[in-house]
Amino acid sequence: MAKKIFKAGNTGGRIRSDCLMNLELTGSGGIKINLESKVKKLYGEDIINTSKEVCSFFDIKNASIDITDTGALPFVLTARLEACIKQAIKTDKEYLLPLIEENTYSTPKEQFRFSRLYLPGNTPSMMLNAGVHKPNGIILDLEDSVAPAKKAEAQLLVRNALRQVNFYGAERMVRINQFPGGLDDLKYIIPHNVNLILFPKCESAEQIHKLEEKINELKTKFNIKQPVFLMPIIESALGVEMAYEIASSSENVVALAIGLEDYTADLGARRTKEATESFYARTRLVNACKAAGIQAIDSVFSDVADEEGLRQNVKISKSLGFEGMGCIHPRQIKVIHEGYAPEEAEIEKAKKIVNAFIEASEKGLGVVSLGTKMIDPPVVKRAQKIIDLAVKLNMLPENWRKDFLNNKAI
Repeated sequence: MAKKIFKAGNTGGRIRSDCLMNLELTGSGGIKINLESKVKKLYGEDIINTSKEVCSFFDIKNASIDITDTGALPFVLTARLEACIKQAIKTDKEYLLPLIEENTYSTPKEQFRFSRLYLPGNTPSMMLNAGVHKPNGIILDLEDSVAPAKKAEAQLLVRNALRQVNFYGAERMVRINQFPGGLDDLKYIIPHNVNLILFPKCESAEQIHKLEEKINELKTKFNIKQPVFLMPIIESALGVEMAYEIASSSENVVALAIGLEDYTADLGARRTKEATESFYARTRLVNACKAAGIQAIDSVFSDVADEEGLRQNVKISKSLGFEGMGCIHPRQIKVIHEGYAPEEAEIEKAKKIVNAFIEASEKGLGVVSLGTKMIDPPVVKRAQKIIDLAVKLNMLPENWRKDFLNNKAI
């Protein structure tokens, strides 16, 4: 009879910070581990002991395990072995590493989301230092970047990353698989202090309601108190037409993003740099978001080498009303942040509007005016937001924000 070997992980080529696990259940002999690693002398004993601990947790008493290690940290090692074991036996148990203190934070609903960096959910090497680049959000992706055969492995790796990888304050996001399969991803995410779920190929409010029903079920089961925000991704003609319904479907929907690769494919059109083929979709999505009072997030710019092209793309995106976009490489983050940041002229205008509002408040006036022009409350609110943003980006001194919050001229 042929041996039945269960595999998980990656090795070879440029693979690093990962390992390949081969597990064979045996009838006797205890746990035998064959380790191949460049760091065997330093960490071999720790790797072997951790592997035996995981086996013991799942009541595996007899097995042969081959490990080809390329620098896997414990959160990777344990996820890979757990994936092998769950192929071999039926179990609902989970081997959970501690939630590090650095990952216990929540994020505000109106957090700035200029940049969100996509990381493939089955590639640990890209996760380790992603937060150092200071994106506003980090997306651990379970959808398009993960091969179908690797989905189950990625669920465990993403779960462990949420608990063990320091993302340096970035909003921790996970893109689940599309409805309804993505609902199964949630049990690996919700109990582990995720901040935001990206919901791909969303086409109706009903999908959001079913998503939230599952999220709330898990939050209750695991006594999760922190909010879990939603960012549906609009990627089809139907999704575009239903944008406002989706945007206003729940108070936890904080933004809509548009995915132009799938959208243009749905149209049967070719995506171009000029983006005329997606102009209607982008403006409709922005309008839906503004009407619902949430953020509009633009699609990724896929040419990593074209920095000037990205800069121009961000400029156009901002002019349409978008408040951020996705990125696929850390080098894009700085350009994106600079592009969406308020310009000097915007800041000066905002300062004048805020001062006019403060002056009118001091005089007990119900109407705010700047020169001969009347200023509506939404305009004042936007001006305050620009000042707040400029302060947070260190473009203005902190006392400016304190002053206008205390109704003092700035």
